[in-house]
Amino acid sequence: MTTAFGFNPSHARHYEPGHVERPERLEAIRERLSSSPSWNRLQHVEPLAVDLDVARLVHRRTYLERLQQALHRAPTRLDPDTYVQPESLTVALEAVGTLLAVARAVLDGHADNGFAAIRPPGHHATPERAMGFCLLSNVAIAVRWAQQTFGVERVAIVDFDVHHGNGTQEVFYEDPNVLFISVHQFPHYPGTGRMEEIGEGRGRGTTVNVPLPPFTGDAGYLEVFRRLLGPIVRRFRPEVLFVSAGYDAHWRDPLSAMQLTVAGFAQLVYELMEWADACCDNRLVAALEGGYDAETLAASVEATVARLLDPLADIEDPIGPSPHEPTDVRDLIYELRLLHKVA
Repeated sequence: MTTAFGFNPSHARHYEPGHVERPERLEAIRERLSSSPSWNRLQHVEPLAVDLDVARLVHRRTYLERLQQALHRAPTRLDPDTYVQPESLTVALEAVGTLLAVARAVLDGHADNGFAAIRPPGHHATPERAMGFCLLSNVAIAVRWAQQTFGVERVAIVDFDVHHGNGTQEVFYEDPNVLFISVHQFPHYPGTGRMEEIGEGRGRGTTVNVPLPPFTGDAGYLEVFRRLLGPIVRRFRPEVLFVSAGYDAHWRDPLSAMQLTVAGFAQLVYELMEWADACCDNRLVAALEGGYDAETLAASVEATVARLLDPLADIEDPIGPSPHEPTDVRDLIYELRLLHKVA
């Protein structure tokens, strides 16, 4: 497989001392990848130059004006969790441009799939507010851009970050042409993502929320992907698959209580690649979201990239298995299969 890889180079100019969403996250990824066998096999892409017109594909003008005004008061916070520095909007736009460059390589046919290692993350940002460390809704913008630029109509988004992708959901909640799937710990921040949230109007049925209990591990996630989500994606038949790849469901992450391992993330990526092969000519575009233990984040991204390059690659898990007993999620999967009419 050919894998496009993007990294937003100015990301370190968006920082707040002591904050968990910090530049060390991406630096750990770059350090680990650059010393791995995968690095020279990747198709490295430079960020596309983008401006606020691209952000307006998703975000309200009034929100973007408030964001620009906040930069003049920076450093400041937009909510209890989300900070800005004077250059934060420039960095956020570069993150979007990096993801668009990866998406363009895939949609142009120059790469089979791609991964954008970017920050700040995006899936909590709604059309009219920043929240949860997120300033711009990176993946939602990329989907709208792909539809506008490449004439793509049907798109699936799979979000496996440990937190519900409420911002992405809000953008597409009434859109019948975008299937949004979120697999997340529940109850947990931001409090949304109940299974009953399935879309509205013409988009009813194209939002799928999988609210997993704490301590769900590799086997539970994999069963969700195979018995519930795979059939739903294949039934929808998207033209391209976007992935919000958050690694904060790892058992050692400080912001969650789940049990995924590095090897477990690699298994999920294999399933995603199977769906992309079945539905969209392998076209899969992943963007980094969360993951706040630098070592486990870097190892998990390395495993993801190795899997994207070769679905059958041997995956090393330097962190090891969770020390906790897993939670049984078979009853939840049964309920969700009934709700979404999965035979």
